[in-house]
Amino acid sequence: QHTRGGGKGANNVHKFERFLRHGLTSVATTYGPVIFGKQPSPQLVAMGTFLNTDTTRIIAKRIVLTGHPFKVHKKTATVRYLFFNPDDVHYFKPIQLHTKHGRTGHIRESLGTHGYFKAHFDGPVNQMDTVCMSLYKRVFPKFSKLWIAEPETNPNNDAMEE
Repeated sequence: QHTRGGGKGANNVHKFERFLRHGLTSVATTYGPVIFGKQPSPQLVAMGTFLNTDTTRIIAKRIVLTGHPFKVHKKTATVRYLFFNPDDVHYFKPIQLHTKHGRTGHIRESLGTHGYFKAHFDGPVNQMDTVCMSLYKRVFPKFSKLWIAEPETNPNNDAMEE
């Protein structure tokens, strides 16, 4: 999450996780109220240490677009189903591609009007491989709501409602 590559890097970017993974360190960011004094509290669900109050921390969510090689010739492949119009192909042209089998490459040119494109990779591509493109989007923490305990009901109340 935040220790990949020897640290969080100079940009202070942390990876968004949908759930906590057992045995791994995670960083949680929240916007919430500060409450002092004795307050009713829910059950303890996690514990940890305070990292810091860095306002420049960025949380990035990764989305992976996938396509399939349509025609393959050595290191070059025609890819389809990654995009559906040529404008998207030209917009995402500078972004690096990778395959499930570990090849990396880039978009060479757009083909036709249906989003097909030629891609060049660092090694031979398999016809059964999947071409992927990782995109990152900044996300912000959700504002928390103040937890209010539900009023207790009396189990000995036998009165019937009319």
